[in-house]
Amino acid sequence: MSGELNRLADLIRFDEFEVDLRAYQLRRSGTTLKLERIPMEVLLLLVERRGQLVTREEIIEKLWGKDVFLDTDNAINTAIRKIRQALKDDPEQPRFVQTVTGRGYRFIAQVGEAGALQIAETMAVQQKPVLSVGTPRSIGKRWTLIVFASAAVLALLFAAYSYLRRAPRLTDKDTIVLADFSNSTGDPVFDDTLRQGLAVQLEQSPFLSLISDDRIQQVLKLMAKPADTRLTPEISREICERTASAAVLDGSIASLGNEYVVTLRAKDCRSGHIVDEEQVQAARKEDVLNALSQIASRFRARVGESLSTVKSHDIPLAEATTPSLEALKAYSLGWQVSFSSGSAASVPFFQRAIEIDPNFASAYAAVGRMYGDIGETVLSAQNLLKAYELRNHASDQERFFISVNYELQATGNLEKARQACDLWAKAYPRAWLPHALLSGAIYTSLGKYEQSVEHGKIAIGTDPDFSIGYVNLALSYMALEHPDEAENTLRQAFDRKLETPALALDPNSAYAHDLASWFANVMGCSSEAVAESRKAVELDPLSLMYNYDLANAYFLARQYSQSFQQANRTLELTQEAP
Repeated sequence: MSGELNRLADLIRFDEFEVDLRAYQLRRSGTTLKLERIPMEVLLLLVERRGQLVTREEIIEKLWGKDVFLDTDNAINTAIRKIRQALKDDPEQPRFVQTVTGRGYRFIAQVGEAGALQIAETMAVQQKPVLSVGTPRSIGKRWTLIVFASAAVLALLFAAYSYLRRAPRLTDKDTIVLADFSNSTGDPVFDDTLRQGLAVQLEQSPFLSLISDDRIQQVLKLMAKPADTRLTPEISREICERTASAAVLDGSIASLGNEYVVTLRAKDCRSGHIVDEEQVQAARKEDVLNALSQIASRFRARVGESLSTVKSHDIPLAEATTPSLEALKAYSLGWQVSFSSGSAASVPFFQRAIEIDPNFASAYAAVGRMYGDIGETVLSAQNLLKAYELRNHASDQERFFISVNYELQATGNLEKARQACDLWAKAYPRAWLPHALLSGAIYTSLGKYEQSVEHGKIAIGTDPDFSIGYVNLALSYMALEHPDEAENTLRQAFDRKLETPALALDPNSAYAHDLASWFANVMGCSSEAVAESRKAVELDPLSLMYNYDLANAYFLARQYSQSFQQANRTLELTQEAP
């Protein structure tokens, strides 16, 4: 019997107790006992590993992940105490949970389970009639039919049981890491393209939540990997573990004569067990995007999303993006380059996608965003206007993104932008981006810093590696004259070993370096503040503000001679100004 009991059985039994996994309840002799979520999770982990030592570190990683800032020792002690209270278990003479001093715990009772197959067998036995000697022949024939019917029912129940064993459900709290596709066709058009397409399809789901590419970049830095590291199943599994995600999705495409076979596999990132596996064939190269849409829809339904939301949020990939593989490839490369080389370097790739497909709404939105990042406001507004006109050629989430950015950068209508973000957050309660935009772009511009703080907390709570979110939240706290909260917010970012938050805006931006200098001073890192301020002046040597900030940074670093010289330089610039 497998250790993954929560995947193989509906009921787990030990002594007079049973755990009902469907109802998520602990019962004693049929009476439901009160046991909170954390103690229940610890109990299930111990039962899964019955007879084995489960260390405190394993409990922490299973329940909260590796990088957690909680009093986990006290939480584990409390959970074990509540388990023992519920089970009437004496820690000195345990029947169920044994303490291994200084190490962890071991579940020592015998465990049984009852799943669909066992229930089906019980039903078959209960329904079996007893034949007496001299049974009429017609009754014997009828019994033969009953036996065959029972066998058929039992086979169906066994198939259902096997299906449930093979495809355990995810929850609306789980996150997923999307790996790169393996391409054995020899056709480079599929490289990177299929991962981008699958991401678009899965992000239509209000139920699922993918680890964002921005967060993946942060984790790769912690792993000392370059930004363009290929997301192999092995690399993706480590990212999955570091982000306390539930599963890794990796796919492949292969040739089968003149056809193509697209495969998608989801694996539990801790156990390595397969959560779900799908496969679709495409008769032609042009049908691959449609096959990807089918495989994404099947996966969503199989792992627990309701059929109603699958149907209502399931625009085919060719309609949600582009029917052109070449355009989708250029679009995918644009996002990759934006992460590795900055916004300006990504523009040609998005423009290439638009050249191939002039109706590619998401490509217009992406290049509009990149132009906005590098200060090209006119080009940004032009492209966002075009994206807005074509917004019906996009997924639901992308339509919200287009509408919000159109109102922010093209029309300047903050109220309409706010309304669109509110609708977005309601339709996709697991999305962090609408809260980030409300915090960093809308409520700050409206001077409503309390609301900015509220949504900033939600944004970094949803994606704790969203570095710019810490910037937004800290600035809002400073506007409310709460410097301690601002410093604590920045310290959270540094404790998570995130890249200097301000530089996440654009490493080639003088403003970003000037902002990074301010943050470094807040954190008491005066030498780093001077270095960042000098970079800002190098990028924009005629800026009075950046030159003044450099003089101030020197002063705070107690480099008084340099501060005096820089102050004179700033004064000269003031006199030279027209």
